[in-house]
Amino acid sequence: MTTDRTDRQTQIRELAAQIMGLAHDGLIINMRFLDTALSRLKTECRERTGAHLYDGETLYYDPALLLRQYKNEPHYAARLYLHTLLHCIFYHGFGADKLEPAYWDMATDIAVESTIADMDLHLTRLSSDDMLRDRLEVLGRQAGGLTAEKLYRHFRIEEPSERAKEEWHKLCHYDEHIYWDRKEELELSQAEWRRISERIKADLKSFSRDKNNAESMEQNLREATRERYDYTDFLRRFMVSGESMQINDDEFDYIYYTYGLDTYGNMPLVEPLEYKDSNKIKDFVIALDTSASCRGRIVQAFLQKTYNIMQESENFFHRINVHIIQCDSEVRQDIKITERREFDAFMEQGKLTGFGSTDFRPVFEYVETLREAGEFDELKGLLYFTDGYGVYPASMPDYDVAFVFLHEDENAPKVPPWAIRIVLDEEELEEDAEAATAAQPR
Repeated sequence: MTTDRTDRQTQIRELAAQIMGLAHDGLIINMRFLDTALSRLKTECRERTGAHLYDGETLYYDPALLLRQYKNEPHYAARLYLHTLLHCIFYHGFGADKLEPAYWDMATDIAVESTIADMDLHLTRLSSDDMLRDRLEVLGRQAGGLTAEKLYRHFRIEEPSERAKEEWHKLCHYDEHIYWDRKEELELSQAEWRRISERIKADLKSFSRDKNNAESMEQNLREATRERYDYTDFLRRFMVSGESMQINDDEFDYIYYTYGLDTYGNMPLVEPLEYKDSNKIKDFVIALDTSASCRGRIVQAFLQKTYNIMQESENFFHRINVHIIQCDSEVRQDIKITERREFDAFMEQGKLTGFGSTDFRPVFEYVETLREAGEFDELKGLLYFTDGYGVYPASMPDYDVAFVFLHEDENAPKVPPWAIRIVLDEEELEEDAEAATAAQPR
C-alpha cells in the first residue's frame, strides 16, 4: 500500500515537471526576448503546500495542485510561469517591505495579468480572459494606467470593496508572495534582474507588434527600471554652506592648550576656534506647484518629508530663512520661515492656494525681487515641486535649482540643462512622511 502511494506521488511529480517543462519551452518559442529571464527563474517542486509560492528567485509549485489546474485549463502552467516571471522582471518583490502588502500584492498581480492580456498569446489563454479584459479596461481608466505603481496609489486613495478584492484575487492571483519581505536575501538578485530587464526593454524595440502587443510590457518595464533617488541624501547635499558658531574640535590642538594651563597657570597657549563651516540650510526657497494636477495631499506629504529632513539638528541653523512659495500661473503666497515654530504652524494651519495652470517663470522672477530687496544673504538653492507641465525660464539663475517630480512622464517638457531633475516615489514619499510624523512627540 505504501509502495503504491509512493509510486503515485512519483508519477504526480514527474507529470508536473513535464508540464512545467513544456510551459517553459512554449514561452521561449513564442517570446524569444524572454530567454535570459526564463533561464534565470528557477522552478522547484514543493509538495502539499496547497499553493504555488514565489520568493523573488524561485517558483515553488505544488505538483498535485498543478495537475488539477492543468486538467481544467490546459494553458494554466504557462500562465503561472509567465505570471511569476513578470513579477521578477518588474522587480515586484524588491522593496515590497516598505509598502502596504495587501494593496501591493493585488496591484502587482493585476499589472502582471494586464501585461499578459495585452500579449494575447494562445499559449497562455484561459477561459476567464474576456472577463479579465473588461475589468482591466474600467480599472485602467480609474487608475490612470495599469502599472503596479499606479494601481497601488489608486487603491490607497480609493480602497476597493471586499467584493472587488475577491474578484481581482480570483482573476489575477496565481502565486503567493509570502517571501517578499526577505529584503537581505533578495538584494543580491536585484542587480541581476535589473540587467535582464534592461536587456528585455532593448529587445522589445525590435519585437514584432503584429504578433504581440507589448505596450503594457513597455510601460511596466519603464516604471521598474527607472532610476530611484534617495531624497534624504539629495536634500542634505543640496544645502547652503554657512558658518555656525560652535567649537571646531577638528582644528583644535589640546596638547598646546593643556601645556599652557600647566606651565603658566590660567593661560592656554591656544584658544579653540568658535566657528566651523557646516552644510546647514540658511537661505533656501521651496516652490510648490499648486496647479490642478498637483493634489493637495501629496504636496503636503512632500513638504512634511522635506521638513522632517530639514529639522534634523545637524542640518538646521539656529536661525533660518526659508521661503515657501506657492505658484500656479502666478505667485499665490509666500510664507517666510525663520524658526521651527513658524514651520510647525505652517504645516498645521497652512492652506494650498491656486490650482490653475502652471508657469515656472513667476517664481524665479519673484525670487529675483526678493534678492534685490536684500531678503537673502546667500541664496544657494531653489527646490521646485511640480508635475513638470509648465513653462521653464529661458536663462539660468546663479543659484542651484532642482525640479522634483513624482512620476516619469515622457510627454512632459524637458527640464533645462542647468537644473537638477529628481523623480520620487509617491507611495514612499507619503508613507515616510506619515511614519516620521507619527514618530514625533505629541
